[in-house]
Order: sequence, then structure tokens, then C-alpha cells
Amino acid sequence: MTQGHKTPPDQVDMQRAERKIRFAGTLGFVLFVAAAGVAYLSLPAFIGFPVDLAERLAFATRASAVVLFCVLVAVGMVSSFRRFSPEDIGGSAAGPPSERLAIYVAFLQNTLEQAVLAIGFYFAFATLVAGAWLSLIPVSVAFFVVGRVLFLRGYRRGVEGRALGMVLTMMPAIVGYPAVFILMVVNWF
Repeated sequence: MTQGHKTPPDQVDMQRAERKIRFAGTLGFVLFVAAAGVAYLSLPAFIGFPVDLAERLAFATRASAVVLFCVLVAVGMVSSFRRFSPEDIGGSAAGPPSERLAIYVAFLQNTLEQAVLAIGFYFAFATLVAGAWLSLIPVSVAFFVVGRVLFLRGYRRGVEGRALGMVLTMMPAIVGYPAVFILMVVNWF
């Protein structure tokens, strides 16, 4: 898909797209599990992970600030582009965005959605674990940032271009929320 051209639905190779998404999903899962394992074993030598609940929540808050900075960057991209585009300067109420701005708007919307999921995971996880287990949070933040960059860079290439960035952004939440639920159940009994 090139800028300014949307592939008609009847010309989308769904099987190829599905293969690319599955490959990205598998690669993202393997990378995340490997990174989490390495971080769990090595980061405690460099970072004193908190044990007390208040300190763990402060740790999650600082991690969340990085994710929210990504949202700020996305907002800034939309705002800056709109300010210099005669088609878009009127804002959302004046009509749909130009094709070029639409990419930044979609990136902003997706980044905001992913930020909500990520931050919720960081806080829930921080209430349930302490020490080296918290290394999963900085790994998750790194995956969020790298995932957002790859997602935006690949956007114009369609689903195949966005897939790895999307997977890297989401993988911590995909793996993390089930872990949170399991830990919640274990702590209740």
C-alpha cells in the first residue's frame, strides 16, 4: 500500500496477511519471553527493584510516564501536521482528515488504546509482585516504545508493515494480563 492509495478489499491477499500476522505474533512472543527472562536474571544487578507496595506503585507510575510520553509525541505529530496542512487546519469538526494526516490520527488513536492497556497492566502487576519480577515492567516499556516506532514506520505498507510493531506493543499486555489474573486468584486463596 502506498501513500494516498487504499488497497481495495477484493485485492487484499488475506492468506498472506494472516501468515505475516502469525509470523509477527510468534516472533514477538519469542522476543518478549526471551527479553523478560534475560531481564529477570540480569536487571537486579543494576536496578534495586522495590519491595514495598508504595514504592512498587511509584515504579509503575514512572514506567507509565514513558508510555504517556509516546502518547504526547503522537498528539504532537497530529497537531503539528494539522497546523501546516491547509486541508486539515480546520480540525476534526471541519471534515475528515487528509489521507496523510489520517495515518497520524490512526497512530494516535492506536497508541492511546495501547497505552491504556499497558498502564493498567503495569499498575496491576506492581500490586502483585516485588523485587526481580518487576523487571517485566521496564521490558514492557521498551517493547512499547520500539513497537510504536515500528508500527508508525510500517503503516504505509499496510497490515504487513504494521504487524510487528503492533505485536511488540501488545505482547506485554497479552502475556501480562493472564499472569495478573493468575496471581490474583493465587493471592485470594
